[in-house]
Amino acid sequence: MSSSYFRQSLAVLSSLVVATAGAQTTTQTPRLDSIVVTASRTPQLVRDVVGDVSVIDKAELQKEGQNSVAEILAKQPGIQFYSSGGPQTPAGVFVRGTGPSQALVLVDGVRINSITTGAINWNAIDPATIERIEIVRGAASSLYGSDAIGGVINIITRNTGEDRPLSAWANVGYGSNDTFKSSTGISGAQDGWDYALSASMADSNGFNATNLQSSSYNDDRDGYSQHSLSGSLGYRWQPGHYLALTAYNGYMNGDFDMGNDVLPAYAITRQQAYTLTSTDDLTDNWQSILRFGFSKEYGDSRSFGSAYTYESLQRSYSWQNNLKLSPQQNISLVLERLEERTAGSTYTTNRRNTNSVGLVYRGDFDRHHLQASLRNDNITGYGNEVTGGLAYDFDLTPEWTIGISGNTGFRAPTFADMYYPFEQYYWGGFPSGSYSGNPDLKPEKSRNIEARLQYAGDTTRLGMVIYQNKVEDLINGYSCDINFDCTARNIDQATIRGITLTAEQDYGNTTLRASADFMDPQNDNPVEGETGSQLNRRARQVYMLGVTHRIDALSLGAEYQFTGKRYDDVANQVQLGGFSLVNLTAAYDFSKNAGVQIRWNNVLDKDYTLARGYNMPGSNVFVNFSFRM
Repeated sequence: MSSSYFRQSLAVLSSLVVATAGAQTTTQTPRLDSIVVTASRTPQLVRDVVGDVSVIDKAELQKEGQNSVAEILAKQPGIQFYSSGGPQTPAGVFVRGTGPSQALVLVDGVRINSITTGAINWNAIDPATIERIEIVRGAASSLYGSDAIGGVINIITRNTGEDRPLSAWANVGYGSNDTFKSSTGISGAQDGWDYALSASMADSNGFNATNLQSSSYNDDRDGYSQHSLSGSLGYRWQPGHYLALTAYNGYMNGDFDMGNDVLPAYAITRQQAYTLTSTDDLTDNWQSILRFGFSKEYGDSRSFGSAYTYESLQRSYSWQNNLKLSPQQNISLVLERLEERTAGSTYTTNRRNTNSVGLVYRGDFDRHHLQASLRNDNITGYGNEVTGGLAYDFDLTPEWTIGISGNTGFRAPTFADMYYPFEQYYWGGFPSGSYSGNPDLKPEKSRNIEARLQYAGDTTRLGMVIYQNKVEDLINGYSCDINFDCTARNIDQATIRGITLTAEQDYGNTTLRASADFMDPQNDNPVEGETGSQLNRRARQVYMLGVTHRIDALSLGAEYQFTGKRYDDVANQVQLGGFSLVNLTAAYDFSKNAGVQIRWNNVLDKDYTLARGYNMPGSNVFVNFSFRM
């Protein structure tokens, strides 16, 4: 990373410290600390987590109005995204500059990364039916196995807790592009039982997904309809023994463009995830967690008067044993099996199994905090992948903590990369190239190191993370020889270095938030003739600033985001310009049971794009009415 990045980072950090130093004497009730499970596979308070972790809670999700899950994630430090023309189209999320398929995404602990393409069906997940999102940055394959090169995103739909009375809620809203959204739900817990059920639907006329730079340009509006259903049921049949079932089913029917001379094009996407978990305290020091997970994706893309469908499923079985060695030390032994299956005969092989064993150790010794993990994944077709992680935090004072981590990750090739059948291309009746999968592919591998400094007071929170992630054996899914015979090959490697700065300050009823990301995402094997190559669609600089202020029942907010220039191609010849966005929010509680929320995105109506040829929405407003009892 260049020295100018370090100077900018230090300048930003200095200004944040100065801005908050004079306010640290402000008296305010300390915030309740969230409980997270993703960072170590066991419940922990956020302040006790070793590593770079954040949580998007229900209140934050409620304020996001018309925004998609990918857009919401991109407001978090260290995360960017791209869109292909609206919330109904394919999108990708970059965690610390790693690729869209290099972060593991879970729904209630069940993986949903596509086994055929590696993509995530973000468009089939509705924020309205989500309880919270936990984000772990940095390689985490030693905890969860394949795909966790850049981090883990765990979308959690259920609300746990002690006995609580039956409660119900509902939302109904309308906004720009004739966007209508509604959702409703109930939850409660009593006599050992807890339950929750929520449903949502949305419909929009949308905006034009493409512009004149796209070969698929069509001068129309691309709308969508969406719905989702989420539920959970749990029973504590005796102290220390708990059985729980969760279910999520999301659906999107969205338009996309395929040129002016074709029939209307649309795609149907469905994402499902189900879990059955038994948590049992076998002794005072031994907790057993048995879990069965099932996820399924389905896609139906229709254009040119024809249909292309795909379907795959994943079944996972895990037995996690949490052992308390002492009041300060815990160890978890994890045994897992993953079964991946594709439907139909598209690929030469339609099944793959992974058997895994892992250990996670956590120790807290006064001011010293240690976490270590080791895991072996045995995958059908190419044997074992061993990954490890080691993290250490030291409390300089009750408020200041310094830490360092090192971990490794890997991503197994997809079925499309390895098992796509041979296909011959013709031009004018003569062979003109071919494509086939490569069963000899190796997994992508990464080595991540990071250092961090954090301050957490009652009213002030500061953070700095410096990281480097080296990824080897990157898969080029379409590598061709001089005869245009193409296949997938391990030919690339990348080095991603970055600094993330965060700050948050409470001034009574006012909260200020700021973050700055400086990143150098480099392809270490640039295109011939180039001296360097910035990984595509990833900006080197992102700044975010937000403020919220409460006046009795009224809450006002403003957000600013600057994203630097990016490139849309490997050779860095197609530049996507930098842009600034301003958003405004407001909310008013009519009573404890009813309120209204307003979100105005892109107030200045900036024209920008996150992928060449695809539009982003202009200025748009959404008004939501909420009801709760």
